[in-house]
Amino acid sequence: MKLGMVFEGGANRTVFSCGVMDVFLQEGLMPDYFIGVSAGIAFGVSYLSGQMGRNLEVVEKYLPDRRYMGVRHLFDREEKAYYNTKFVFDEVPNRLLPFDYEAFARFPGRVEAVATRLHTGEAAYLTVPRGRDMRDTLVASCSLPVLFPPVKVGNHYYLDGGISDSIPYEHAIAEGCDRIIVVLTRERGYVKETEKAVGVTNRLYRKYPGIVEALGLRAERYNASMEKLKTLESGGEVFVIAPETTYGVGRTEADTKKLRRLYDEGVLIARRQMEALRTYLGAGENRQEEKR
Repeated sequence: MKLGMVFEGGANRTVFSCGVMDVFLQEGLMPDYFIGVSAGIAFGVSYLSGQMGRNLEVVEKYLPDRRYMGVRHLFDREEKAYYNTKFVFDEVPNRLLPFDYEAFARFPGRVEAVATRLHTGEAAYLTVPRGRDMRDTLVASCSLPVLFPPVKVGNHYYLDGGISDSIPYEHAIAEGCDRIIVVLTRERGYVKETEKAVGVTNRLYRKYPGIVEALGLRAERYNASMEKLKTLESGGEVFVIAPETTYGVGRTEADTKKLRRLYDEGVLIARRQMEALRTYLGAGENRQEEKR
């Protein structure tokens, strides 16, 4: 059995997934393959390094910090991003709340981040480096249109992975995973609508028709992906964990009480579904035994 885990993004709303990740650590549940989108991979690396509670500490201690995010960073000539990337991806993991790079390097599975190529609007599945050089890959996957400038990784410029592949379970299937856990940050039945800022993004990225097209089709593609996911789940092909409510938490929420409530929702839902999840994973192991 090859176990894949797929974590949707959602910026600060991904605190739900942090609760799920901590339960997985408590249960000793780790994947063979991990793919995350945006905050799904930014928080995911702490799970893969085995640092239980680290993500919650980041959320409660630093998200309300003015150094973490805010409009003033967006209009700063050097930063040009709503999230202060120097603080979030350098100062926090390397000084204030150390990330265990050695433990992450020891993780035996494959780790990928989804980003969107600026020049084509196509999804790119980037291997996450195992040292401090992971920074640019993580930032690229998190680079929301308008709120971040494009990020260069290798020879290409990228924006947020959610533009092109918000829930990359099909890529996990293509990677050979026969058991797949998908963790969402929206409630079941959520239907995405076209962003209100589409006019702004069309003007901002007019030199890049591929991105403009991808942004225009994002809601349609997301909803189609969710419908297919629902079919796969009902057929026992994937296991889905989703919040029953997000308590109104948005992308840039900084209220620690609301964020802790959504984290606790992740813990609750993951624990509630653990027996069913174990059964699903056991079915995968039995299927492999039969093949032998």
